[in-house]
Amino acid sequence: MHKSTPYILEVRPKIPARLARLEELANNLWYSWDLPTRDLFSHIDRNLWDTVDQNPKAFLRRVDEQRLIDASEGPIFLASYHRVLAAYDSYHTKPVRNSYTEGFAENDLVAYFCAEFGFHESFPIYSGGLGILAGDHCKSASDMHLPFVGVGLLYRRGYFYQTIDGHGNQNAIYTDSDFENLPISPVLHKDGSEVRVSVELPGRSVAVKIWQARVGNVTIYLLDTDLDENSPHDRAITHHLYGGDKTMRIEQEIVLGIGGARALGAMGIQPSVWHMNEGHAAFLSLERIRILREQDMDFSSALEAVAAHTIFTTHTPVPAGHDHFNHGMMLSYFDHYYPQLKISQEEFLALGRAPDSPDFNMTALAIRCSRFQNGVSRIHGRVSSEICAEMWPEIEEEENPMSYVTNGVHMPTFLAKEWLEVFERFLDWGWSQHLTDVAFWQQIDNIPDHQFWSVRESLKSRMLQLIRQIVSQQHYRNHGSEAHLDRILKYADPANPNVLTIGFARRFATYKRALLLFENLDWLRQIMGDTERPVLFIFAGKAHPADIPGQDLIRRVTQVSRLPEFEGKILMLEGYDLRLSRRLVAGVDVWLNNPLYPLEASGTSGMKAAMNGVLNLSVLDGWWDEGYNGKNGWAIKPVSELLPEEQRNREESQTLYELLQDQVIPTYYNRDKMGYSHEWVKMSKQSVASLLPRFNSTRMVGEYVAKTYLPATRQYRKYWGSNFNGARQIAAWKNAVRQAWHGVTIRRMDVPKHSITFKDGVRFEVGIKLNGLQPADVVVEMLIGYQSNQEKLQQSMKYRFQAQGTADETGEHVFTLELMPEQCGKLEYRIRVYPCHEMLTHPLEIGCMRWL
Repeated sequence: MHKSTPYILEVRPKIPARLARLEELANNLWYSWDLPTRDLFSHIDRNLWDTVDQNPKAFLRRVDEQRLIDASEGPIFLASYHRVLAAYDSYHTKPVRNSYTEGFAENDLVAYFCAEFGFHESFPIYSGGLGILAGDHCKSASDMHLPFVGVGLLYRRGYFYQTIDGHGNQNAIYTDSDFENLPISPVLHKDGSEVRVSVELPGRSVAVKIWQARVGNVTIYLLDTDLDENSPHDRAITHHLYGGDKTMRIEQEIVLGIGGARALGAMGIQPSVWHMNEGHAAFLSLERIRILREQDMDFSSALEAVAAHTIFTTHTPVPAGHDHFNHGMMLSYFDHYYPQLKISQEEFLALGRAPDSPDFNMTALAIRCSRFQNGVSRIHGRVSSEICAEMWPEIEEEENPMSYVTNGVHMPTFLAKEWLEVFERFLDWGWSQHLTDVAFWQQIDNIPDHQFWSVRESLKSRMLQLIRQIVSQQHYRNHGSEAHLDRILKYADPANPNVLTIGFARRFATYKRALLLFENLDWLRQIMGDTERPVLFIFAGKAHPADIPGQDLIRRVTQVSRLPEFEGKILMLEGYDLRLSRRLVAGVDVWLNNPLYPLEASGTSGMKAAMNGVLNLSVLDGWWDEGYNGKNGWAIKPVSELLPEEQRNREESQTLYELLQDQVIPTYYNRDKMGYSHEWVKMSKQSVASLLPRFNSTRMVGEYVAKTYLPATRQYRKYWGSNFNGARQIAAWKNAVRQAWHGVTIRRMDVPKHSITFKDGVRFEVGIKLNGLQPADVVVEMLIGYQSNQEKLQQSMKYRFQAQGTADETGEHVFTLELMPEQCGKLEYRIRVYPCHEMLTHPLEIGCMRWL
């Protein structure tokens, strides 16, 4: 018998005229954080909505036309539809001015480059934390009506879907997206033709198509090489998110950086601020320098013009995490390109030079081509200052230009809908306009304890329903029995959500220490063996398919969960994605996070949990070091980094067990006749009040505006105005300083005094050999503070010396300081000289300093 050939015929419904704007709603990622919009589609056909993974565009292609007709004739649905449209139109009506935009000029624009963006599970072009953070950044930029665009890559195959077999082995399932189901459209010229650019790779030119996605008020431009005119290899460049080898990686980064810069140019977009979110996009600076070199600007001036309004954010807490390519690979990809920069091969390779590495380092390139650099938490800013210290070789780590902006999360995306009515009733109808007002959120105490607890129990019940669904599917697929499933789900009961539930959900990487809870199984058995006070641990997360140790962690969690004493008390969920994440961060009672200090750059899942009233139990690393106040959760203080990792694990797991046994479990189960713990509710309220206003992405983006975006626009105008006069001036000055600096010396000319009386003055005098520089080119400065101070540079008071002319016999320039100390006690002071110019973005950016 011959096999038949199946053919596909898609029959699309006609959308009734009354509901015509459903397509507009489906094509704007506003739906990713607006619950009433998603509810509209769900109400038309709930089963289909779940089948298409809550993808509005795919939904409208498949929904039965009669369902649409019925909806268009239903007064209740139409009322909801018009309310959503009214909210949508109001949101997209640009205000005349607001506090965030008032510093921007009319044509200012921020261009935000990132290798991945995570907006919603229906748009799978993200893998994890970096992408979700980028998505939240864009959403808040939209909320704040900033002049803002994003640039990324359009992956046909996003990150994998995960299943876990009966032995705990992770299986990665990849599916290719149908672009017609995504909320994107091609960018077109006025004549209707597609806007395309090209990038040069070894021996060929690769065509790049530009797509656009609307995210509320902002546009994200996505680059795509999967085009007929490209070779199969080149079509695959943007096919797979983080797929392939080093060759694929460098090609993706060339497309993102160089192709992204060319795409903006082809669309006539001229940003006044360029923001590289991680080093993947750093090649964009080379392209921008190349364009200026075509205008006969010298290289140094072009570099300064580009760097002056470029921001670089690093998310990597270890040097090994920074992208790097060997020189052979760099030259094979750029031997045709660097001559267009009109520099030598050695000068080109030096742009990516990093200490202790022979490779071309993308972080080094990003730092050299930017003047604003930041980590993503206070601790990470310090760690990044240490990692990147050699970029400013004579500057002490705590003073170099690397700063920090602590991450935040998008409240409308991650705050559960159950809170909305409660906040409106007990806080203020305009509560969402007070996202960063810490004092306002103290009103959380206005919510009656029983009502607050009721919301928390409702959220847990919804979460447990999803957990039961996931575990059941996983169990039956792995050929488990129904009776055994009942035992596994004994404590995951949506009808009785009174079991203390602790969640651990994140990428399974070794430094995140998913197994710290299992360090001492005997102690854990004791903790979890109390039938009167049961505890349920929920684990979820993916390991990268190439990360074998990470997959071993998943396997070990599964093995422990199968031990008779832990069965039903530890669950390892498969298929971790944004939807499951939203349920978990809202539904668990405690959010567990125990990374190896200081390797958690920031972490954001705990922020999402906190705004929903979940209590964090975390190592004091990343954001939690800033968020913990002693009343809003529990902290595991990290032991010394100098100790062996095994000892650190042993000692910190002991702290974890003690906190669980002595504080977390007793507090949760200290219930009164109302059925809940007032002490727990008090801490839960404190979690919301103290953390929601400080760790949301409105605060984060507002901080980027104040610290980087607005200063960068000012530098842009200074450096680019009057035919780049500012850039040429600062480049010439820096070149002069660098040529002279080796010969700059400082010596003391006065006789030091060892003791004076308070209110007495003392004169200091130093001689500076400037080697051809002028006194106005430098700052001579004293730092003075208490001798016992551990952080002398930050806490010291600073006083500038004044130039007094030259000493005839030596030719040195004399600088003096008349000082009347403002402190008593034993003071320590140091004297230094460093280059200074009013056009500098950061006073120490040139990296030169001499200490007496």
